[in-house]
Amino acid sequence: MKRYLKFSIVCAAAFILSVPSLAAPQGALTAEAIEQMRQTFKMDAHTRAMYNSITNNDINGLALNRRILQQHNEVFSHKIETKGVTDQKKSGRCWLFAGLNIMRPIVIKKCKLKDFEFSQNYLAFWDKMEKANCFLERVIEFAGRDIMDRELEIILRQPIPDGGYWESVVNLIEKYGAVPKNVMPETNSSENTSLMNALLARKLRADAALLRKMHQDGKSAEELRQAKAGMLTETYKMLVMNLGEPPAEFQWRFEDVNSVVSPMETYTPKGFYEKFVGAGLKEYVDLFNDPSKEYGRHYQLSLSKNVYDGDDVHFANIKIETLKDIAAKSVLGDERLWFACDVGKDQSKEHGIMAMDLYDYDSIYEVRMDMTKAQRALFRESVPNHAMAFIGVDVQEGRPVKWLVENSWGKEKGSEGRWTLYDTWFDVNVYSIIVKKKYVPEEVLKILEQPPVVLPPWDPMFALVQ
Repeated sequence: MKRYLKFSIVCAAAFILSVPSLAAPQGALTAEAIEQMRQTFKMDAHTRAMYNSITNNDINGLALNRRILQQHNEVFSHKIETKGVTDQKKSGRCWLFAGLNIMRPIVIKKCKLKDFEFSQNYLAFWDKMEKANCFLERVIEFAGRDIMDRELEIILRQPIPDGGYWESVVNLIEKYGAVPKNVMPETNSSENTSLMNALLARKLRADAALLRKMHQDGKSAEELRQAKAGMLTETYKMLVMNLGEPPAEFQWRFEDVNSVVSPMETYTPKGFYEKFVGAGLKEYVDLFNDPSKEYGRHYQLSLSKNVYDGDDVHFANIKIETLKDIAAKSVLGDERLWFACDVGKDQSKEHGIMAMDLYDYDSIYEVRMDMTKAQRALFRESVPNHAMAFIGVDVQEGRPVKWLVENSWGKEKGSEGRWTLYDTWFDVNVYSIIVKKKYVPEEVLKILEQPPVVLPPWDPMFALVQ
């Protein structure tokens, strides 16, 4: 028995040795590579100090560049007079706040008011309704596509998001007008949108499943759209329960700075906007700086419109120097400027600063993270994810050195709701401005006359600004 067992062990060992080794595939993180890292890593004095600091403190607090804070000031050679600061609270409506913040000074000046604010909730309601309609209509249009189709996947991923673009503002106001804030004030759900959005998205995805089942059962597009009408009625009910019902008409009067009270009048939302603002929204153009795309071209982002009978995002792509020159002319002409940027980089809510290298992460970790603006876009490191308004500029020796920004995060953040944006930060993190045509050179306007290059909805430069 012992001889048999010994023989079996020898045979098994010989078999194992005869089988080719199961080597890790090329590119795998091997035990040898990990051991090499362990041998290379040294807990030197700097690393130990950073280890102790980072594990016990906020990284941004450690990385904050004191040299920039010491040099910082809030002196501007030109400021646009502003009154009040808005607050989007826990919602992704920055694009809407920024758009209305450009227009509310017109009402303040025309009516001689101490302050004025539009109802963001009113337009947010119609934005949700229109996005729900777009979602369901696209589900019907794409009903014959595979469920894994890339465009359909993009649509299903975010049925009814908060975010939007300047064109979203234009689409809504041209169709629905605008109303004062007290006519349709904020609600808990308008200021804290996450749960409302999740429930609306769940409902719309359930509707999408029903519509696709109807298509598979041979129902016509007309029958699908009849079903869609009932689904939208249910969406309207859910939105009213969360945001309130938007008025078809309303009464409004105001008291000016001289204590003169206007007569009570009845308005429709479109009539109110036309009387008190009247700004031709088509007079504004969208100018972009995306160095990952060819300059001097007109681009359009497919599936980006929030209103089915409205416009998709479209813009002229130009060099950053030209973009900044146009922006400065607008601000110096006392015209507020809507702009979109990557607000997640090198900005401090505590100090109200946007400056390159505000946080010195490279020195903490002793690594390099340099990328060009084009690389940051292409490799999904940066997108224009927030919209605000320029309300001032500091020009020294004929060129801007910093910009004054009005945000929509309330007075408690920044410098009483405002930020100082340094010009080098503009170069790297500002992507888009919305400006009146009168400040734009003719050669740039001509770009917008070109047939647009249509971009797919997964273009790396685009995320809905929040």
